[in-house]
Amino acid sequence: MKKILMFTYSIIAYLIAFGSILFWIASVGNLVPDIGIDQEPQMSALMAVLNNLLLISLFGVQHSVMARKWFKNLFARYFPRPIERSTFVLFSGLLLFNLVYNWQPIGGLIWQVEANSIMFYVLYGLFFAGWAILFISSFLINHFDLFGLRQTFLELMNKPYTQLQFRITLFYKYVRHPLYFGMLLGMWATPTMTVTHLVFAIAISIYVVIGTLFEEKDLVNEFGETYKKYQAKKPMLIPFTKWRKQANQNPIMKEELN
Repeated sequence: MKKILMFTYSIIAYLIAFGSILFWIASVGNLVPDIGIDQEPQMSALMAVLNNLLLISLFGVQHSVMARKWFKNLFARYFPRPIERSTFVLFSGLLLFNLVYNWQPIGGLIWQVEANSIMFYVLYGLFFAGWAILFISSFLINHFDLFGLRQTFLELMNKPYTQLQFRITLFYKYVRHPLYFGMLLGMWATPTMTVTHLVFAIAISIYVVIGTLFEEKDLVNEFGETYKKYQAKKPMLIPFTKWRKQANQNPIMKEELN
């Protein structure tokens, strides 16, 4: 019964997190006008900025703390280890929904691409491509492990949990964190860039860079020299940037980086 409850808990956490991501995409893309990010300001610009900084801080601190190994070990002292990842996913989903739902508009227009123009469709194409890269990348890692379902399912089946193997497939051949690259592309590729959207995109970008640096340390600790060699060959967030830099310095390295 306990194992069934844990698996049910992980399914609920997954649905909440997945729903919050879809809510986020619909909001930043203004796909649903009533929840679009570019609403009319409801408070002064100063209060809106302070509100938004608090929201992004709550989201960022939760991610950074709950993703650390010491927190995972502390969690396992009081709760079943198989639900640790699902708990992280649950809190992440709730705080992401809170972040998007309570994000306060600031107003102001940075750029506006004419509707139905070629550039309009190009930018929306990049927007959807970014989120598609994010979701596909999650499956390349192992979507169900990433969202905590694999852990509780193995427990339900009375099978031991095994760590995922380090693999370099598809997008990972060009960038170390394609999931985050897709997220950034989805945030920045927009035909309408308001100050509200700009602040959101900058805040998410800062979070991604900081979070990725922490994650890199964990990956080095987990995979050792294998990951260090991968780091040396592939860029962290922007595809092809490291290749170009190194190739310019030493053309002989071109074949080694492929």
